[in-house]
Amino acid sequence: MSDLLKTMSTLSAAEEFLDYFQIPYDQPVINVNRLHILKRFNQYLRATPGTAEMDDDTLRSVCRDALGKAYSDFVSSTPAQEKVFKVFQDTDGKQHISLDSMRSALPSR
Repeated sequence: MSDLLKTMSTLSAAEEFLDYFQIPYDQPVINVNRLHILKRFNQYLRATPGTAEMDDDTLRSVCRDALGKAYSDFVSSTPAQEKVFKVFQDTDGKQHISLDSMRSALPSR
């Protein structure tokens, strides 16, 4: 495992990744979107061919670009619009619950 991947495996919070790759960020954006940003970062990395063969310097640059792009996605958009997680993909941003199903879930008086 490369030194970069070893270091990245010790990071867990979105702020840690952004700090490590020296990407400036606004804390309120992170507070609302941290999981979405990290998931999108992972999606961008998986969509980049040849990352397994890259040297640390090249991979660091690719990771920095991917994380910067993932963060930018949520600066001017919302999780529902970006649809990173399955719950947003399945409902197309709209959740429909019938009144009957809500009534049946409530305890009777």
